[in-house]
Parts: sequence; C-alpha cells; structure tokens
Amino acid sequence: MRAHEAGALHGNDLVPQWLPYPSDVNHLIEGLWSANTTRNARGEVEVAGVSVREIKERFGTPTFVIDEEDFRQRARLFRDTFERAFAPLAGVDMSYASKAFLSTAVARWVRSEGLGLDVCSGGELAIALRTGSDATRLTFHGNNKSDAELSLAIEAGVGRIVIDSLEEIDRVNDIAVARGVRQRVLLRVTSGVEAHTHEFISTAHEDQKFGISIATGEALEAIRRVEAAKALTLDGLHSHIGSQIFDTNGFEVAARRVLALAKEGRDAIGRPLTHIVLGGGFGVMYTTQNTPRTAGQLAEQLAAIVDNSCRALDLEVPRLGFEPGRAIAGPSTQTLYTVGTLKDVELGAGQKRLYVSIDGGMSDNIRTTLYDADYSCLLSSRTSAVEPRVVRIVGKHCESGDIVVKDEYLPGDVKRGDLVSVPVTGAYCYALASNYNSALKPAVVSVKDGRVTEMIRRETLEDLLARDLG
Repeated sequence: MRAHEAGALHGNDLVPQWLPYPSDVNHLIEGLWSANTTRNARGEVEVAGVSVREIKERFGTPTFVIDEEDFRQRARLFRDTFERAFAPLAGVDMSYASKAFLSTAVARWVRSEGLGLDVCSGGELAIALRTGSDATRLTFHGNNKSDAELSLAIEAGVGRIVIDSLEEIDRVNDIAVARGVRQRVLLRVTSGVEAHTHEFISTAHEDQKFGISIATGEALEAIRRVEAAKALTLDGLHSHIGSQIFDTNGFEVAARRVLALAKEGRDAIGRPLTHIVLGGGFGVMYTTQNTPRTAGQLAEQLAAIVDNSCRALDLEVPRLGFEPGRAIAGPSTQTLYTVGTLKDVELGAGQKRLYVSIDGGMSDNIRTTLYDADYSCLLSSRTSAVEPRVVRIVGKHCESGDIVVKDEYLPGDVKRGDLVSVPVTGAYCYALASNYNSALKPAVVSVKDGRVTEMIRRETLEDLLARDLG
C-alpha cells in the first residue's frame, strides 16, 4: 500500500497484492471452513446440516457457530499423530490450551477426546473443575497467579503448576506446606527465541513478562531452588515461543536450549528432568496467505528435532508435552453477522472502497485491531452472480480501527439484511470479547448431525445492568 499519514489501512490501494480475484465468489475455500460446512440448494451456508438462516432466526446475530465434530476431529488428530510420532521416544502428553476458547462443553469435549487441559486463571480453572475434569490432567499457567488462585489449584489437586518466576517458587511451596501436600510443578523458562509472529504474541524473547531466563542463569538457579523446596516436586521445564507460527525453526532453537538446560539441571540436582513441554502456537489458515503445516508434519518434525537434540547433548530423551489451542478451536468456528449500513467511500484516483457494517465488531473480534490479523468472509445467506468487489467488513463501535475483515471480495450486490460469515474465529475471539460501548456478548452455539446446541447464551440488557450498583 502507498504511505498514508494515518497508517497503511488508509492508503488508497484498493486490493492488497496477496488477495487473488475469485473465480467464484460464492465458493467455500478449502482450509478456511470447518469440515462440515457446505452450501445447500438455496445457496445458504450450512454447518453440519443446519443453515445459517435457521441459526440467525433462533439465536440472532452475531453468533459464534462451532462445528462440534470438526473440533473433536482436530483434537483427535493432534492426539493420534503426536502419540505415533513420539512413541519411539519417551511418549507425549497433549493438552488443549483453553485460553483459545473455553466453556464447560468444550472442557467435556477435550476430556472425552483424551487430551489434558491447560488453564491460566482462576476462572478457567473453575470452568474446568465444574465439568468434573480430572484435576490431575490440568496444568495451571500464569505470570502473576494470586495466592487465592494457587490455593484453589493446589486444593483441587491440579496436576502441575507452571512456575513463572523465582519468587513464585516460595509462594507455591508455602501454600503446599500449609495444606500438607506435595505439588508437582514445571518451570517456565525463556529460551530467547524470536518467533516470526506479531510482537504481542511472541513470548520467548528476553524483553517480555513470561518465564525465567536461561541466558542469565536464573533458570538453573530456579531448578536448584525447586529441588530444595520442602513441598514441591520438579517434573521438568516448560517453554512457549509464541503463537500463529508456521514453521518449526523456532521450536528447534528453543528445544536445543531447553534440553541443554535440562542437562545442566540434571547435573546440578543429580537426577533427570523427566518432562519437557514445548507449548503450542501452531499456525492456522485465516486467509489464502497462510499455508500452515499439518498436524502430522508438525509431529514428525518436532519428534526429529527432540531426538536429534538429545543425541547431540547425550541426554536421556524426556517425555514431551504440547499444547495446541488455536489449531483445534480456530478453524472449527465461524461468526455469523447481519449486514447493516453500507458506504461507498471515495479513495481518490477514481477508486472507491465499499464499507460493509455488521452488527458486531471489535467487541467480539478484536484481533484485527490488536494484532493486525487478517480474516476472510463470505456472503452466507445466498449466492450471487453479480461481479465481486473488494469490501472492508467493519463493526458498529466508536473506533475507526473497528475492522473485522480488512480486505475481501464479496458480491457487488451485498445489501442490508444479508448474512455474512467470517471463518476461523474459534480462537481468541469470544475469549477476548468485551462489553465495549456496552455491547452485549454474542451467543455461542455448536452444531452436530443437524442439531444445534446453545453453549453460551447471548447476554441481555438485564445481564449488563445487573452488576451496576449505581
């Protein structure tokens, strides 16, 4: 785009170079839509046999629509492919990263598909426990856990607490001592890897809030301190380099550094560290720009990285752990909106941009504003033979940055009352939803075998006002 004093989004190039002209603007692009998303004979998009019009009539818009079987299948795929790849080594533990999206139903799905569950707040822990999840398969993350949250986790019997700082070692130990239990822990370490992703979702470089630095020697000191603690058992190390990552190069560097620390730790405390968790952050396809690796490719490459690194270090191969979240939840979900105001805005040089306003926006998907994320969209209530044009899908909030889809082709006859679906919204959209402008949070529904289940009901004005004591 040409430079503009208000930023690149306001440049007057209408079509970004990566966006191809569609041969069929009504086509469901493979990889962007869940496995059970189709169009029916009336031209309406269906999810697992239920049309978006029916969903809109029953639940309104905006609504998050989850293809339940697609979600479950992705969970099984990660479980099975990683277990096969790591079986010749010391095995693997797969956990769903609940920060992507969590509800009681999702916690039950994850448990039934044989994955553990990562939580990173007292609220996420409470949701997991409410479903009767096996607490020993829960892992509790967080850079600033409160004493109340730690107490809840320890009393519930959480399998592992991921310690994120030197001072947290004493706090976890003191709470465990007071309750007369021995708590298993991992140490989250900072490997110094610069993941090739947005700054705000890159989590392993030195200048950020997460983890204990390997480079400064603090991580080795943390190993010694945990080993000496009265009520803690150190299982191993945890590393997470970032999110929306499309290659394994960063994982390779991180694995070498974390495994080298594991060897130093073994020598320092006189026993091996039996578990290494390398996190998740596997990228997904949001637009045709993205070409993510498959679960099978990731599993094979990561197993080879760990095996080769341990051989080079002369280190016992530990049991590995991974935490896919976005890669399971993201592609399983679409957000359904109703079109409202349309504006043709003059850009100069004879060009116009069509702004299509929807009945949601940054209150249900802030990722475009927060991370400069890209999304696609589709006219989902009907098909059209009208020539497509590039549109910008914008929300109804009082921010010019309230953009959901920066650039995508829709039929030129898109109009008020049409339904538009935005795919791959299952991760970090509802989880980051807000009441900005006192907007009401959307409903979340799942669809399976022609049946719709309301998972999270839409907020009401009564909900909004209930906590206002003024």
